[in-house]
Amino acid sequence: MVAERQVAKKDNKKTQQPKKKVKHEKKQEKPVTRELTINIHKRIHKIGIKSRAPRAVKEIKKFAQKLMKTEDVRIDQGLNKFMWSKGIRNVPYRVRVQLSKKPVEDEDSEHQFYTVVTHVPVLGTYKGLLTKTIEE
Repeated sequence: MVAERQVAKKDNKKTQQPKKKVKHEKKQEKPVTRELTINIHKRIHKIGIKSRAPRAVKEIKKFAQKLMKTEDVRIDQGLNKFMWSKGIRNVPYRVRVQLSKKPVEDEDSEHQFYTVVTHVPVLGTYKGLLTKTIEE
């Protein structure tokens, strides 16, 4: 009985064809706008009190780079003021932002796109807010 199972396993390996590697073409990047909520609280957990607000701004930049796949990320002045509104140590737990991916007008730049992060004011609670994608 055991010998039959081992033979069956060997036969299956022989009959399986090797997997072919498929080359995926890069998607054509285009300007896009997304509105979403970032949980700052989990990103600055266990960070010293005198570096919480600066770290929060850096984490927003890092989040935008990862999501929009651009190296150049620009934070709006209104978002920066909101992050610093409660001081250096008491950063808001969540923030609603709009990420806009735009083409670079400067021909000398090495990057094709840059991302602008702006603050979207929320009245009341953040619960139930979903990510909205707006294609331009």
